[in-house]
Amino acid sequence: MDEMNQEVSGMKEFSTGDIVTGKVVKIEEKQVLVDVGYKVEGIVPISELSSLHVEKASDAVSEGEELTLLVKKVEDDEIVLSKRAVDADKAWQDLEDKFESGEIFEAEVKDVVKGGLVVDIGLRGFIPASLVETYYVEDFEDYKGKTLSLKVVELDREQNRVILSHRAVVEQEESAKKYEVLQSLEEGQEIEGTVQRLTDFGAFVNLGGIDGLVHISQLSHQHVEKASDVVEEGQKVKVKVLSVDRDNERISLSLKATQPGPWHDIQSKVKSGDVLEGTVRRLVSFGAFVEVLPGVEGLVHISQISNRHIGTPGEVLDEGQQVEVKVLDVDEDAKRLSLSMKELEKDEARQEIQQYEKEDDNSGFSLSDMIGDQLDKYKK
Repeated sequence: MDEMNQEVSGMKEFSTGDIVTGKVVKIEEKQVLVDVGYKVEGIVPISELSSLHVEKASDAVSEGEELTLLVKKVEDDEIVLSKRAVDADKAWQDLEDKFESGEIFEAEVKDVVKGGLVVDIGLRGFIPASLVETYYVEDFEDYKGKTLSLKVVELDREQNRVILSHRAVVEQEESAKKYEVLQSLEEGQEIEGTVQRLTDFGAFVNLGGIDGLVHISQLSHQHVEKASDVVEEGQKVKVKVLSVDRDNERISLSLKATQPGPWHDIQSKVKSGDVLEGTVRRLVSFGAFVEVLPGVEGLVHISQISNRHIGTPGEVLDEGQQVEVKVLDVDEDAKRLSLSMKELEKDEARQEIQQYEKEDDNSGFSLSDMIGDQLDKYKK
């Protein structure tokens, strides 16, 4: 008979724990009234609107909105409902599925709290500060209202604990990108990159997902004391791949291999007969190597160091000494310069002799009469 009366009156019968649907008919400051077909409008207290703290009911729902709700309390003249309970139950099931599959999803940061960020995923999700980024973040205020891609890293329904991570997503993406770049690299390939950081032994260059090392010896054709003399962090560079170790994720690169060498087109810069200034770089038993241009060394054979006989180059020269040399021969293909210091001594002597001869043209004596065989020696 009661059931018949309910059907006649159009009223529905509800019990605690039922899931019902209804339309928001009025929004008050601390509660929402919903028409669920009961003899009185259902009440959703502000605390039952969301798993997050809500200042005003209008922040969580809109008038006319259809809601799915859980019946919390039923009395003849009152029915209390919860949106939060339905959302939470659905969210827990969804999160458990995402946790099992490792699915990546997006959520908006609703609040910045001590120790991390809070997101609304049907219930309160927490992102600890250490799991926000792969780098240190000093101030998280800019994250409020920002949408982040996330993964579930810890779930405990009994403790109502949901730990999420944006860092895990970034690391996964970086790992995938690193693998892709590593597989695409080949020895001899030239590629653009960005100088990531400098060390005592070279520079690490980011190739778009993985770093490769340009050893200090591969930075320039010239001798390099420190990497910062050649490159700086953030600089775009073109490098050549020397080797790829995929198992250990190690990439050896060269900057100098992409640049013209110091011997390139050397014959347009240095010609036979040129007199150049240089620095003695090395002394060996058979002569001295003199650097005449950055990265370009030539040999002064021991027989070309002095007009007098010497036993070792060290009798006349020191490493680091500045000297003048005359170019005897240039061989670009063999990267070889033949130099002489003795020829400059001869040239200087010839010039002195010619000067004396000029000055003595009007005198009654010839210079050759005075110095005899010595003159013939320098004219040869």
